[in-house]
Amino acid sequence: CMAHPSHSDEIKRINRMVGQLEGIKKMIEEQVYCPEILIQTKAVSSALRGLETALLEKHIGHCVKEALKTGKGEEKKIDELVNIFKTRLK
Repeated sequence: CMAHPSHSDEIKRINRMVGQLEGIKKMIEEQVYCPEILIQTKAVSSALRGLETALLEKHIGHCVKEALKTGKGEEKKIDELVNIFKTRLK
């Protein structure tokens, strides 16, 4: 992709997840009851899936769209998408 889209929102999401992970680490160190820790790990997993979705949406809406519009690298972008979907569906 010639010009990458801004990912400032994704950086904010990552920073929140880092904070959540630090909280989980502290809970483990403090021997908090396991089900409570698992609730927090589920929240991080959901946040990570949201991050992946946001990145994929930007990739399709910007890089893939540009490749299809210009005809430059469109096959490569389609192959990339197929591989992304293959790995996400596992």
